[in-house]
Formats: sequence, structure tokens, C-alpha cells
Amino acid sequence: MRTVAILGAVGALVAGVALPALASTKTVPSAAATTLQQMAFDDAQSLVVASEATSAPLERGTYSATTPDEIAKKKAEEAAKARAAAAARVAASSGARGGSISNADLQLISAGSGAVRYPLPQGSYSVSRTLSGGHNGADMVAPAGTPIFAATGGVVRVSSESHFGYGVAVVIDSVVGGKRVSTLYAHMINGSRAVQAGQTVEPGQFIGKVGNTGRSYGAHLHFEVEVNGSLVEPIGWLRANAG
Repeated sequence: MRTVAILGAVGALVAGVALPALASTKTVPSAAATTLQQMAFDDAQSLVVASEATSAPLERGTYSATTPDEIAKKKAEEAAKARAAAAARVAASSGARGGSISNADLQLISAGSGAVRYPLPQGSYSVSRTLSGGHNGADMVAPAGTPIFAATGGVVRVSSESHFGYGVAVVIDSVVGGKRVSTLYAHMINGSRAVQAGQTVEPGQFIGKVGNTGRSYGAHLHFEVEVNGSLVEPIGWLRANAG
């Protein structure tokens, strides 16, 4: 009996110590879980929802447009302006290098006065060769598009886009100082002829543009002069007769 009583006392003592500890370990997960859930809940409350967000303004450079279509239109307009400016710079550069002459330059008048004029503006050309064996005129080298003027007034006998090896050419028959004078202008630009066969022209009238058509080595005016049916040296004839 005594042994039984001792074992009972020991069992009670063990139970008294163990149960509070067991109870303590069972309550910790609940407390920890509650704390983590509370933390998550608290953090969730600090999120900013879309309706509360303020978007940063979009950067559109110098454009005042607000829609994609308007922005695209503005960009196209700016690109067109840039291309036009670039084209203007190229044209100016070409002119400085002796490039093509624009239609505005056709306002130039022929050099000289009276019944005989120079066929090209003064200072616009250089003479590479003139009348010699096998070559019937003077080659007046000038930029393509330089305006050509009638050296004499008279009637246009030839105005052709393909006049033998002369390419685009004009021939004018005149009477100067009681003599029959024919002047020929060759190698013009295709489509630049401003006169037609049978037309009467005045001295210094615009008739076409310097080109490189027919049997030609580069842009120039091949200019021929016949007096009473015979070829004469054109540059000397111009110097002697052009006012």
C-alpha cells in the first residue's frame, strides 16, 4: 500500500509539472499565427489602389497634341519641314558649286544690246574650244540649266529634241547689217526649248537651257554662226558685233 501511495504521489507531481508546460506550448502557435495575420492585414491596409494613384505626366517634347493621332500628325509636319529645309540647303550648296539654274534665274537678260547679243549670261561660262578643223562652232561650258538666249532676232528654222548629233537644238535665221546670219544652239536639256519652228524671236529672247544631249562630253552650249552661208568663228564674231 505504501508503495502504491508513493507511485501515486510521484504521478501527480509529474502531471502537475507537465500539463502547464503542454498547455503553454499549445497556445504559442495560435498567438504567432494571430500576430502574422495581423501584420499581413496591417500591411494590406497600406497599399495604394489604382483609383488613388496619380500618374506622372507623359513627356511629349514640344508637341501640344494630346492624342496618338495628333502626335503622329505633328511629327509628320515636323519631318516635312526638316526635309524642306534640307532640300533648300542642298539647292543653295548646288548653286554655290555651279549647279543647275532654277526657273527663277530665267529672269536674267542676255548680255549685250542691239541686234546681236551673247547667248549666255556674262560670267556664266568658259570657252573650251572654238571653230577649227572638224569642229564647226564654239563650246561654251556652263552649268546645266543655264539659260540660253537668241543671239539675233529672226525666224526659228529648227527646233528639235533630236537634231542629228546636236541633240536638243534650235536654229535661227536672221538678217544683220544686210547679211544673212544663221545661229545654232545645241545640246540643250530635253524639254527646255522655249521656241518652235516658224516662230519669230527677238534678240536676247530666252530659247532654252544648257544641257548635255546628243554627242556631248558634258554640259555646255555648242554655238555656231554662219554669215551668208559660211561658218565664222563665233566668239570673235560676238565680240565684234554684240553691243
